[in-house]
Amino acid sequence: MTFIRWFGLSGSVMLAVAGWLGGAHPDADLRSTPVSIAQGPYGPAILGLWLLGTAIQAYAWWSGRDRVPSVRWGLVTALLWSLPFLLTPPVGSRDFYSYWCQGEMFLHDIDPYRFGVDALPCTYLETVSPIWRESVTPYGPMFILVAAFAVWLGSNLTTALVLFRLVTLAGMAAIAAGLPALARRCGVDPQRAVWVALAGPLIGAHLLGAPHNDAVMLGFAVLGFFVIVRASSHPVALVAGGALLGLAFSVKATTVVLIPFAVLIAARSFLAATALVGGGALASFGVVTVTSGLGFGWVPAMQGSVSLIQFSSPPTAVGMTITYLGRPFSADFNAVPFVRNVALALLAVTLVWLWVRALRTPAQYRTRAALRGAALALTAFVVLSPVFHPWYALWPLTFLAATTVRNKAMMVITIISAFIVLPDGSGLTRFVKFPGAPIVTIVLIVLAVRYFRQRQAAARTPHPVTTA
Repeated sequence: MTFIRWFGLSGSVMLAVAGWLGGAHPDADLRSTPVSIAQGPYGPAILGLWLLGTAIQAYAWWSGRDRVPSVRWGLVTALLWSLPFLLTPPVGSRDFYSYWCQGEMFLHDIDPYRFGVDALPCTYLETVSPIWRESVTPYGPMFILVAAFAVWLGSNLTTALVLFRLVTLAGMAAIAAGLPALARRCGVDPQRAVWVALAGPLIGAHLLGAPHNDAVMLGFAVLGFFVIVRASSHPVALVAGGALLGLAFSVKATTVVLIPFAVLIAARSFLAATALVGGGALASFGVVTVTSGLGFGWVPAMQGSVSLIQFSSPPTAVGMTITYLGRPFSADFNAVPFVRNVALALLAVTLVWLWVRALRTPAQYRTRAALRGAALALTAFVVLSPVFHPWYALWPLTFLAATTVRNKAMMVITIISAFIVLPDGSGLTRFVKFPGAPIVTIVLIVLAVRYFRQRQAAARTPHPVTTA
């Protein structure tokens, strides 16, 4: 394992160097392509170091998943792999510049839920991706307060970037603090859980290097479940756990799918658990909303992202493929909205089914079933949502790491996701929509056929008969 630690660190260093040479610098070309990067200054070094560093980290992460000697060893190694990204320019995304502008808008008493960042205009408006300059903010009031504080305290891009990364590290630390206990409750080795959740190739170069606010959301969510699991019969703990989940929701609304499963863990009547956990979530969210002076405009603002048509989202890939097949017959044919709506309906049904299944589990196994259900709920959310960004894979992976060892599929998705974004934030999916969408659709069909064949084979297999 010593080799894995230092081999993975070499990959991190390569990625950090690629970030310094060709990351999302303020003056970087916002219309770059892989070809333009390759033809530009240090182009071969940027692409070579980025791809090789990602491959090395992915190999080290994958090969070490069942060999981590201890929780401490796994956490120290994950931290070691993340350190090179603390002082690099933003890498893998330009979201940081949007965060800055949203915080600056708040400090100037401009509602980011009503206006895009071009309304200020933001000091660093030209660094924000053009597609987001007129868009209202899809993040909750908690993160707007964090962004405003970082801008106010930092006063310049470099200092604010360091502050955002420290906030991200705090979110990662919260995950590290709560995940081992959840893993033990589910019969998963805690050292494996922290390794899978915090040492992957999306952590350093994307979650921390970008940085992304998903770490804050996941940190609050994991701590919320940790508190509820550790003291499921104590009303104060249930309120506190619910409050933490409410704070997670006030960063990103994704975590709303987790709250019903948290209710099932409480060792009380269903109505009492709902009142305590749900009341804590509503109270913390209400306090943050009132304190910020912002309303609920960020909830409908999340629909703005559906304008992105990328085959990294399975429903979008299927819709794009059907559209390609129908366009020869009608130039205006577009199946993407219809397939996305079908997927959202399927998501709603899936979430209800997962919750009911966890509810019907015998009481002595319900905590494990609820944690597992929460992980699968996030998985369904990511798979069936109309938009998928690579770091979204960390949402279900974090909870799957603590609830099951059968997470190879999500680990593979994580590795693939790490390869589809370049250091300056360019997404490769927009350059290969065809044949990318048909390929993803074919893979989905193959996986679905294999799944149903396995189910049929299992149904036909006779069960052994036991006699007294």
